[in-house]
Amino acid sequence: MTFPLGPVMADVDGFELTADDVRRLQHPLIGGVILFARNFSSPDQLKKLTASIHALREPMLPIAVDHEGGRVQRFRDGFTTIPPMRLLGTHWDSSPQKATVLAGNVGYVIAAELIAHGVDFSFAPVLDVDWGESGVIGDRAFHKNPAVIAELGRALMAGMAKAGMGSVGKHYPGHGFVRADSHHEIPMDDRSFEEIDKADLFPFCALARQGMSAVMPAHVIYSKVDSKPAGFSSKWLKDILRGRLGFDGLIFSDDLSMEGASTAGNVTQRAHAALDAGCDMVLLCNDPMRTDELLQGLTRDGITPGADLSRRLQCMHGNPAASNEAEYKAARTALLASSAP
Repeated sequence: MTFPLGPVMADVDGFELTADDVRRLQHPLIGGVILFARNFSSPDQLKKLTASIHALREPMLPIAVDHEGGRVQRFRDGFTTIPPMRLLGTHWDSSPQKATVLAGNVGYVIAAELIAHGVDFSFAPVLDVDWGESGVIGDRAFHKNPAVIAELGRALMAGMAKAGMGSVGKHYPGHGFVRADSHHEIPMDDRSFEEIDKADLFPFCALARQGMSAVMPAHVIYSKVDSKPAGFSSKWLKDILRGRLGFDGLIFSDDLSMEGASTAGNVTQRAHAALDAGCDMVLLCNDPMRTDELLQGLTRDGITPGADLSRRLQCMHGNPAASNEAEYKAARTALLASSAP
């Protein structure tokens, strides 16, 4: 089937595509697929699944996964264990140069292994500041210093790019200050814009024009800036991210099924709110019936793929020819040596 990729990213049921998966993924408004641990039983199975997804459409649907390292690594057996990003920050405190090299190696290994198995990109890196408050972020963050986060994020993104993968900075403009988990609650950050700007926003500002392919905003309300969560706020996405920071890459919503998105209404209203605010693509995970509801609602409302979405999606397709075995082995050896107890 040949038609432009649409603004909805969905998931699939299990280890192989079902008839319902195929029907859903061939809908014109689908533009990508996100995989989870439930979709992985072995490296060979994963390759077959991703090949079947890529064969469904032209242009191919890009395939994504949350594969940051530490707690958030969906594929384990046959993949290198990626340490939590806090380890890179710990290395920075003793040797910034070695930490920067290690971050590049981590990015290279993540990208090379995923692309070799047909996965186009990971939702990484996490650019949140470690304020010591957020349990859902915690050791996923590089450091408490925004400048260090920017440098390590830059190096990790460069490693990913060298191996043929785009990057997704999250959770814009920063989820690390609030204690509440947006999967289950509606977090509220009451700081002024000036406070956020000089800390949490710094890594996004530093990387917005330096190779960051995409951004995922947080389902957090920054009440002194806007009454809406960042992912539904044109102030955060159009005025600040696009305007002030000059970012021209792809903007993904976070999962619309999360509690932090509930302020925007039902699933179709949430999607409209995110797209109207400036998101290019919306994610809906773990609820196939609501995905069908969303596709029906957006079709009814006349939503169509846009030219900017097609252009911005180009860099989210993995490039298998970019990495080579010798560089991969060297990066993996260095990573494992640095992660040893």
